[in-house]
Amino acid sequence: MSTVSKLAAVLVGATAVIGATWPSATLAGSIPTGKAEDVGMSYERLERIGPAMQARIDAGEIAGVVTLVARRGRIVHFEAYGYSDIAKRTPMRTDNIFGLASSSKPITAVAIMMLVERGDIRLSDPVSRFIPEFAAAAQVAVPKAGGPEGAYDLVPATRPITVADLLKHGSGLVSGGLGARVANETAQRTPQDTLATYIPKLGAVPLDFQPGTLWRYSGLAGFDVLSRIVEVVAKQPYDEFLRDNIFEPLDMPDTGFYFGDRQRAERVAMMHARRDGKLETTPRELSSVYFSGAGGLAASVEDYLQFTQMLLNGGELNGKRLLGPRTVELMTSNHTGDMVNGQFGRPARGMGFGLGMQVVLDPIAAELAVSKGAISWPGGTGVAHWIEPAEELVSIYFIQGGQGGPARTAFENAVRQAIID
Repeated sequence: MSTVSKLAAVLVGATAVIGATWPSATLAGSIPTGKAEDVGMSYERLERIGPAMQARIDAGEIAGVVTLVARRGRIVHFEAYGYSDIAKRTPMRTDNIFGLASSSKPITAVAIMMLVERGDIRLSDPVSRFIPEFAAAAQVAVPKAGGPEGAYDLVPATRPITVADLLKHGSGLVSGGLGARVANETAQRTPQDTLATYIPKLGAVPLDFQPGTLWRYSGLAGFDVLSRIVEVVAKQPYDEFLRDNIFEPLDMPDTGFYFGDRQRAERVAMMHARRDGKLETTPRELSSVYFSGAGGLAASVEDYLQFTQMLLNGGELNGKRLLGPRTVELMTSNHTGDMVNGQFGRPARGMGFGLGMQVVLDPIAAELAVSKGAISWPGGTGVAHWIEPAEELVSIYFIQGGQGGPARTAFENAVRQAIID
């Protein structure tokens, strides 16, 4: 553990603060800290983040939060506020580990694109090339004319679903429609299921729409199928592929699907939910059996910074290249026209979607406090981040449950107003 992380570990107050106070320190990852003014940001203005976060904690909206800002390859703000376990009043620490939920998806997208670069996968490949159970002609569930609500007919799919469809949420596989209802009845996952035993069950599930015609979020199924494709191609379990090809090269020791060692397990922040107007801890589990690339990973903020900085750098970090710059450009370009606008909580205008992440095409139209070309994908546990190539900036906001929207908006605004060049 680095000097800075050790300092964080011994802080016992309700708030642990790390950042430009130690400009020469290096964190557990490979990205150094620096003075805000040296990278075109205002230290004084970054200090506004703290009171904004504490106000949301005091209002009972969130239990605790870790925030980080890095610009031009230097960390200029890194703070922890509130509690990782509100029931035990355990102070939040900067080295706490957070369930990533759907912020796992960009990692899975990178895993797929690494295999695309190696020539083992093509984006146009049908899923059936890797998972035989998808070889039967796909069917699409459509409402039955004149039938009761929920009744449907099956019509042939115009084409098979492809790897690209899954990456772009254009497959129609368990995307909240009539087919998803069938999946809930016929393709239920058991606690014993692995990717290898569960994903083939999805091959018989009707699609919710014709592939490629809509953007509809496939919260779990689509990216779990991609995770299984990685296993098939790489001939190793998905967790091992990620460890060998992403986490170890990027120095991400606190990222995984579960943590068998006590030291890391004790740093996993508790989930929180609002009940009767107040926050309470709620049980959570990390699976050591089912390696969901859609939503099963957990990571520290420092670790996730290594991953996001790699993407900002065009696929490379500290001499370790995971992807070529043109591949990152492909991933972060808009592949879906205006289909994502207004879907799944996205702004009604100004948004696009790439391969595994959203793209801000027009921040004014989208009413977002980020720059044009910013990319991200948040997670349902409350974790969020922005990668902004135009500003050479990464900002990370991690909570675990609660009413996190106001705090996230306040954080984004505070980051934006701290940029001074």
